[in-house]
Amino acid sequence: MTCAKAEVDLETIPLVALNMTVRKKLGLYLNPRNTVAADWMAVAEAMDFTYLEIKNYEHLENPTSRLLENWQARSTDATVGQLLSILTKLERDDIVQDLRPLIDEDVRKHCEKQKKSPEPPVQVPEVDSCDPRFSERCAITREDDPGAPEMFDAFICYCQKDFDFVHEMIKQLEQTEYKLKLCVFDRDVLPGSCVWTITSELIEKRCKRMVVVISDEYLDSEECDFQTKFALSLSPGAQSKRLIPVVYKSMSRPFPSILRFLTKCDYTRPCTQSWFWARLAKALSLP
Repeated sequence: MTCAKAEVDLETIPLVALNMTVRKKLGLYLNPRNTVAADWMAVAEAMDFTYLEIKNYEHLENPTSRLLENWQARSTDATVGQLLSILTKLERDDIVQDLRPLIDEDVRKHCEKQKKSPEPPVQVPEVDSCDPRFSERCAITREDDPGAPEMFDAFICYCQKDFDFVHEMIKQLEQTEYKLKLCVFDRDVLPGSCVWTITSELIEKRCKRMVVVISDEYLDSEECDFQTKFALSLSPGAQSKRLIPVVYKSMSRPFPSILRFLTKCDYTRPCTQSWFWARLAKALSLP
């Protein structure tokens, strides 16, 4: 492919080609909530982001920037051509016309850079001391292997102030005869990934169930709120017993209404503590 403007197929140009100037200008157009013209939320829907993902971008100062970053990280359709197509379909021709000269210049620079870069080797040398290379979407936890993503019995939803109880949970469920495998974000997830995207993938595809550690602090956590609602959306009416609430200390605030229809494990009652861990382990061991 040459870099002549007329010969470049924008559908083949990855979104990463767009520099910060274009991305900032996109934010200036799309970040303000707009009842007349399509804003960043309409663009997110066109990019197939879920309702929960979009809701969790609302608190960001520049949701458009985060949206573009996450789109290019998770979708093979994240190209310059596809972005322009989305803006056109949403009738934001004003953005396309204003930014097209800057976009064309970024594409030209990207093509020139690609042309100067040496072609990758057809075959990896036989002697190679490097670790195996695999995609970021696959390598998201410590023990991921190429072609064999790490799987878990349960994702643990917790806030930082409850971490001592999470440590006890690890001790009781992983280091005993139950030998369950828990996904604890601070321990198991590799740094540098998008929190919302990786969390969604872990809950939906890598973990059979989710344990929610309920406390007063949990009620104020945006991360816990997102994780809980996402897990509930995967199991309407608790048909698969996917989500298990755990209360380990007394609360001064009401139990979250969204979880009231679920049977909980209550560690605060002395009469039930003796079988608390066995009961929870059995629930997490179900197919």
